[in-house]
Amino acid sequence: MNSMTLKKISIYTDGGSRGNPGNSAIGIIIIDSKKIIYKHGEYIGKATNNKAEYTALIKALKKASELFHEEVSCFSDSELMIKQLNGE
Repeated sequence: MNSMTLKKISIYTDGGSRGNPGNSAIGIIIIDSKKIIYKHGEYIGKATNNKAEYTALIKALKKASELFHEEVSCFSDSELMIKQLNGE
């Protein structure tokens, strides 16, 4: 996808490992008004579950910075990451 400027996007990320640490992968979806504008899945090698979760978020934010400049909402099922991002 070519670079564009979007007003509001939502990022959905997930990461996981089989074993902890173990073989790990990430998944990313970026949505603009219910339309998927970017999706990515990747094997990241041996990592912990938390590292996989954060790797997905970091890669998604880097991609979002290429597409967008106003408002980003992030969604994840990682309780640890959500609490840290919210300053808890």
